[in-house]
Amino acid sequence: MLLAALTATGSWAHDPSSYGGVFRSRNLGGSWLSADVGLFLNAALVVAINPRDQSHLLAGTDLGVLVSRNGGLSWAAEARDLIFGPVFAATFVGDGAICAASSGVFRQRGGQWTMAAAPDAAIPAKAVALGSAPERVYLLGRDRLFVSADGGATFVLAPGPPQPRLMTGMAVLASDPEIIVAVIDGQIETSADGGRRWQPRALGEAKAPADTVFADAEVANRVWAAHVGRIYVSDDLGTTWRALGRALPEPATAVRGIAANAEARVLLVATNAGLYRSDNGGESWILKEDNLPIHLEAGPLARDPGDAGLVYAVYSLMPYAEVWRSAIEGGNLIKRLDRISLAGGIALWLLLLIAGGLVARRLARRAGSALGASR
Repeated sequence: MLLAALTATGSWAHDPSSYGGVFRSRNLGGSWLSADVGLFLNAALVVAINPRDQSHLLAGTDLGVLVSRNGGLSWAAEARDLIFGPVFAATFVGDGAICAASSGVFRQRGGQWTMAAAPDAAIPAKAVALGSAPERVYLLGRDRLFVSADGGATFVLAPGPPQPRLMTGMAVLASDPEIIVAVIDGQIETSADGGRRWQPRALGEAKAPADTVFADAEVANRVWAAHVGRIYVSDDLGTTWRALGRALPEPATAVRGIAANAEARVLLVATNAGLYRSDNGGESWILKEDNLPIHLEAGPLARDPGDAGLVYAVYSLMPYAEVWRSAIEGGNLIKRLDRISLAGGIALWLLLLIAGGLVARRLARRAGSALGASR
């Protein structure tokens, strides 16, 4: 089953109600088709679209990263000896890509994947986003923000906010200057200087807390936020916010992705209860069922910046909280194994040196005895 998931290129469709996977819509969520024909995925966690080629996709799964160059008709595993474990964050950067797995942060350039230099707290990562300056990349690790100034080859801890504040959501708006909108200790804050200083931004008059934030792929200054199924929107780089329509039907819904048309009338929301769509600005919601596994959790949405209607969604058979926990434990296990391997290697070399010394001494004694006997 695992081999089939990583190497299948067939043309048969699987039952969407039985497995997670990648799904595509060309009308902003009005209708959906499977985009991972022949695959059987336990947990599709994230999908990224190459802005230079909409048929070039990356999919992060619980087993690593997959690539498609024909819009999901066929997929192949990428660097499976290097990138393994759950992949929650992936994006295209210039002529390459970046993804983060429990085994590390990785950058692809010239068709080759290499491991980036990143602190332990950057792994696993919740999100990765491009800055407006060339080669600048932001990465949200477990609960801290990291930044790269060399296209993702090296990540360092961003200058703020001061610890021990926890960042759990992040979006970057390509304005001038670029604006980082984040969820810090459950509240929306923005930074216009790369994370050095932060300004609190309330979600409406009630100063409601926030669960997550998303940059809009179509409207430059627009950013979305959500809290327990309530959707909020800002059209001024996260400075002011307004609630949109009604809350989602399921109480305490965890929102994982938002896409909308320019008028904010057609809304598509990915949640732990599936995909919801509204054609009237959130006044009413419909749970999308056609060709979708409605009983599974939906993950982040990916939208083509050059095609307003093209959007991809991912579904996971395994609960996201469980996959995230396994990613953290897997990363810790890798670190422990690395330390054990290093200690074992040192011990082996010491044993070899000691044994070599004893053998050399014994041979020397035998040589001496033979020399004495010959005399």
